[in-house]
Amino acid sequence: MSKFERTKIAIVEDKLLYKKWSELRRVTFDYTSSENRTVRLEWDVFDRGNAVAVLLFDPSRQAVVLVRQFRIPVYLGGDQAFLLEVPAGKIEKDDDAVETLHREVLEETGYRISNPRHLFSVYMSPGAVTEKLHFYAAIVDADCKVALGGGLEEENEDLELVELPLADALAMIDSGEICDAKTIMLLQWAALNLDQLSGNADEV
Repeated sequence: MSKFERTKIAIVEDKLLYKKWSELRRVTFDYTSSENRTVRLEWDVFDRGNAVAVLLFDPSRQAVVLVRQFRIPVYLGGDQAFLLEVPAGKIEKDDDAVETLHREVLEETGYRISNPRHLFSVYMSPGAVTEKLHFYAAIVDADCKVALGGGLEEENEDLELVELPLADALAMIDSGEICDAKTIMLLQWAALNLDQLSGNADEV
């Protein structure tokens, strides 16, 4: 038995501090530890909903499809702010993960995918952020390219499509040219599972 089975959590207050595209809440709760000691804690929690990310892989070229886009938090941190990333997007309220996946891939890359395979789901920053990110892989080829991609103008998206060999993308992790966590996770999964990327991914 884990010692944490003896713990208790009681929410005292869940206060909304800010709400627009995302929410910032201050949660006050009583935490009774495994040693039966109760303390009152206060924590700020950032809630932006859940999201999807997908590795697009072309077996014939051993290539991945990425997008480059500007990220203001990275810019404010003083780093190169045009990041290479796998296609990804927020799951809207009335959508599910797969619907979001198909929409975001088409908008960002111009590829129409079929049979995406769910790989895993993770909390990217569980100490402060509620977001759970669902990771997928999908096989693509030249016939899947049905539009230009580049994002939606009405949402002020300005994306560059970047297709490169998987080996080059992996090398760019070592060089620091790829520094986005979700992208690194999917590229490393691909490196470990190339045999599973030789045909169509299983349908979710």
